[in-house]
Amino acid sequence: MEWSHIGLYVQALVKWLAVAAVTGAVCGVIGSAFHIGVEKATELRAAHGWLLWCLPLAGLCIVGFYKLTRTEGQGTNDIIDAVHLGKGLSIWLLPAIFLGTVLTHLCGGSAGREGAALQMGGTIGNHVGGLFHLDDRDMRTATMAGMAAFFAALFGTPLTATVFAMVVISIGVMYHAAFIPCLTASLTAYGVSLLMGVEPTRFTVVMPELEAVMLLRVAVLGALCALVSILFCNTIHFAEHRMARYLPNAWVRVIAGGAAVIALTYLCGTTDYNGAGMDVITAAVEQGTASPAAFLLKILFTAVTLSAGFKGGEVVPSFFVGATFGCVAGPLLGIPATCGAALGLVAVFCGAVNCPVASIFLSVELFGDGGLLYFALICGISYMLSGYNGLYSSQTILYSKLKAQYINVHTNAHHAGNPHAEPPVHGSLKE
Repeated sequence: MEWSHIGLYVQALVKWLAVAAVTGAVCGVIGSAFHIGVEKATELRAAHGWLLWCLPLAGLCIVGFYKLTRTEGQGTNDIIDAVHLGKGLSIWLLPAIFLGTVLTHLCGGSAGREGAALQMGGTIGNHVGGLFHLDDRDMRTATMAGMAAFFAALFGTPLTATVFAMVVISIGVMYHAAFIPCLTASLTAYGVSLLMGVEPTRFTVVMPELEAVMLLRVAVLGALCALVSILFCNTIHFAEHRMARYLPNAWVRVIAGGAAVIALTYLCGTTDYNGAGMDVITAAVEQGTASPAAFLLKILFTAVTLSAGFKGGEVVPSFFVGATFGCVAGPLLGIPATCGAALGLVAVFCGAVNCPVASIFLSVELFGDGGLLYFALICGISYMLSGYNGLYSSQTILYSKLKAQYINVHTNAHHAGNPHAEPPVHGSLKE
């Protein structure tokens, strides 16, 4: 190999280490501040129940700020499009999603954090790339690095964040050129979050010894979790379309949605389904306790919250749905409740985001490697049987889930065996 060629590799490595380190540091600081802000908002809401009544007012503030910053309608799908198509991202999306998510959690909206993580991280990565004068293709990699970094800062799962950012854009391929940028940014952000006192998300659960009968039981649970993930994704999309159709005015929609969440909370007689619900997830995974209807109610609360215009994400709600469903369904199949909750959490997440490898890494970082083969099996089953449904409509699935066939279709726009599949999606990184 010529020295000039070696120089190109060294130059690329130095460039990406610099870009990723800056991206990771910025994402680490802002991500930690965001994590702390959401936690403080949750604590305030728990201490002052009357804040729930302020949810419609919080919604008006969110709509107003998005209109003021001209970021209305932008979300995680736009971050994915920034990688697919090289679209630019407004820096105003950063404070908009930060404020919107904190207000949503403060007043009891049912949402997660990772939607904000992907949006803020992608925006930061995109603009840091601009500071380094990266070209179009490298800007897309910088956006992925930001997504990975912010995800790692929030959840304390740098390896999952790295792989997730690399595969969530286009299912069926992994952009290996983004590995060092994403990993470096993730590790940097993770380190910064630890320095700022953010505890990584970890659970304690003892998985059963590997045996054939338990593998069969886990496979059945995986099939059920695939159905739950389909229900979760389709309910959210259905609510978004219906709310936008029947309440096209954003101001009216957010007031109606806020009022609906308040009414649902009082009908249920509990605040378990407001906010992210990490305490309910922990109870399911570590204590094996969950209400039989908890997963259905969380789907309902989340669909109403997000379709109304409140901000947050769907991944933590998917954790909630999977953990509570697995906790209840597991014992019916002969699986210990805590194990069923852990398996369900990962399986529903996998079915919702179509990322089996990232989901397996997630299981290791959250629960340890004791049940690795069980998690691998349930992720594979959930991924295959969840079809072409998913949380992110801008996500593309490049290869069929049923055979080694290139299909390149959008999530939620294709069905297995459909001879009239939509034409190939242009502008992706594959081109």
